[in-house]
Amino acid sequence: AMDYDRNKALLLELQRAPETGNDRCADCGDPDPEWASYKLGIFICLNCSGIHRNLPEISRVKSLRLDFWERNLIEFMRNHGNLWAKAKYEAKVPPYYYIPKSHDCMVLRQQWIRAKYERGEFLDTQVYQDPCSAGSREGCLWKLGKACRQFQKRQFVLSAREGVMKYYNKESRGPKAIISVETLNAMFQVEKIGHIHGLQMTYITDGQTRNLFVYHESGKEIVDWFNAIRAARYHYLRTTFPNVPEPELIPRITRNFDKEGYMEKTGPKQSEAFKVRWFCLDSQERNLIYFKNPLDAFARGQVFIGRKDEGYEVRDDLPQKVWVKKKKPVITLVTPVREFVFMCENDRKQREWMDALNGVITQL
Repeated sequence: AMDYDRNKALLLELQRAPETGNDRCADCGDPDPEWASYKLGIFICLNCSGIHRNLPEISRVKSLRLDFWERNLIEFMRNHGNLWAKAKYEAKVPPYYYIPKSHDCMVLRQQWIRAKYERGEFLDTQVYQDPCSAGSREGCLWKLGKACRQFQKRQFVLSAREGVMKYYNKESRGPKAIISVETLNAMFQVEKIGHIHGLQMTYITDGQTRNLFVYHESGKEIVDWFNAIRAARYHYLRTTFPNVPEPELIPRITRNFDKEGYMEKTGPKQSEAFKVRWFCLDSQERNLIYFKNPLDAFARGQVFIGRKDEGYEVRDDLPQKVWVKKKKPVITLVTPVREFVFMCENDRKQREWMDALNGVITQL
């Protein structure tokens, strides 16, 4: 019992020791990790420990507080630790590679952990892959049909050198679409697509936002596609904006929507019936995009959101002379052109949307 308590105290001391990196999960950066891999010598969070548990060949985990730690294991942890592991296993992470955080979906975190420790993709011995070759990829993905609403296997070709992604169906000789890397974005949308490897791609065609919803049965394959798109985007940004510093370019490679969900909207006269629409807020492009359904291929419209000093404002009341039958919380988005009126399901959703819209209005 004395050994148990003493060893636990030593271990928790190690976890809090300054300049070791042990106070954050070695894989997702979550604060105060309560687990550790005694085979790799790293401190990790509960969620990441679940992934490590499935890789017994390379990692073995214990709880810092609940399990007994032998003295030799504590010594091993002392001689290794998170900063040591980072220097070894993340020596050559390419700038375009997406490093997941704790809030990211399971497949991203899983493949990051496997890439690091199982496949050794970022060890010092690896040859750095330039973004142009890393941003070239060919293969099949399951894509949601625009009209039939079923997933069908489609051939995709990505070329960073040409700056395009194309996809083909069985019937067409030429590509079904040629997508410019300039407007291409990709984000994981597991719940929306209803598949643990669901990826949403968006791009602009004829001035309209177009969605593609895809997945692959293999977690590695879909994450490799995501990072290949990021490599192609990175190559495009580096070439187009050679003088922009890297820390400013990285967040622009791909992005998630800041908020998504249903609201009801009325038309420009503000006397039209309210219709339920699916809204997506893209703070980087400063756009509020809306669709009839979450999995629609094309947007019904979008509202540009400028800054406060340009006359943009969000209010929680109706414009004068506008009256609604339903007693639901409302949002009025004021722009220099017109006022957009939305209705929310409840007060909480109204507050969330207002905070998200205000976040865009106040950003520089």
